[in-house]
Amino acid sequence: MSSAHAHTAKGLPAEPEKATLEGKNKLVGFWLYMSGEAVLFATFFGTYLGLRNSTNGGPTGAELFALPMVFLATAILLTSSLTSVFAIINMHRNKAGAMRFWFLVTVLLGLAFLLLEIYEFAEYVHHGHTFSSSPFGSSFYTLVGFHGLHVLFGLCWISTLVFRNWNRPIDTYLAPKYYVASLYWHFVDLIWVFIFTLVYLLGKVG
Repeated sequence: MSSAHAHTAKGLPAEPEKATLEGKNKLVGFWLYMSGEAVLFATFFGTYLGLRNSTNGGPTGAELFALPMVFLATAILLTSSLTSVFAIINMHRNKAGAMRFWFLVTVLLGLAFLLLEIYEFAEYVHHGHTFSSSPFGSSFYTLVGFHGLHVLFGLCWISTLVFRNWNRPIDTYLAPKYYVASLYWHFVDLIWVFIFTLVYLLGKVG
């Protein structure tokens, strides 16, 4: 018997997210959706890199960016990716309580990241770096702000999924939903790695 059809002690397939045709279709649909999102973010990255030096005499990235705070935000978001992995591991073990716990930790870490980003934006606006102050400002807030909206959407998605099904056991209907939500969260984290590198680190070194 293949591992895909192996069952746990409680009768749940070892890979419940792929155990049904519906689950497999959800995964295919998700990857198609992510392909479109990747192209969209690539466009934003290209636009930002082309405009990042067009400051109209305003502050530059080297003058604005505070790397310690960005490092902290990065560590928080990457840790949230790890906790979502723990959630899926427990889903595969049919431990619904542990899965919910790790998803909730993921949500809390994501909220902490968003609060840091809001604080960061407020500081930039205080120093004259706004959406309309320059092409640099417009491209920066479009890229980083659009990512922040994805983080917010991911938090709402995971929270709704967990609380709506709080007392429901893991089954082959719900497992693909949890799994796809976790994959989406990894995508959000991966995009942030590119933002951290191409926006903040590159901005600091000029």
